Amino acid sequence: MIIPAEPAAVYSPLPTSIHSAEHYRWGEACDGWHLLASPALSVIQERVPAGAAEVRHRHQRAEQFFYVLAGQATLEIEGQVHQLQVGEGLHVPAGAAHRLNNAHTDSLEFLVVSTPPSRGDRELAPC
Repeated sequence: MIIPAEPAAVYSPLPTSIHSAEHYRWGEACDGWHLLASPALSVIQERVPAGAAEVRHRHQRAEQFFYVLAGQATLEIEGQVHQLQVGEGLHVPAGAAHRLNNAHTDSLEFLVVSTPPSRGDRELAPC
């Protein structure tokens, strides 16, 4: 007797943008939009106003890739400071202490891709 297989779920992708994605605020005046949130992958677009920064921290499981869309970013990873321009990105390995800073006069917009997602996987990493 042959038992028919259940039909596979139909994948129906929908375009996403900051206008349709889940929005959240972080820090004093920073914005984030969850463009993709799956169990294995997170893609977030963030905006950091001039002079703002995140606290130094690390993720034990998540590795991340930061990619600058507008403005300039200062990304410190394990004490090494990197300046990123539009169109440049940098990988942060899991476990590496890091801090993103916008020390410039224009807003900073960037993508951060995390695998697995970094939500709930963050601990402060004092200097």
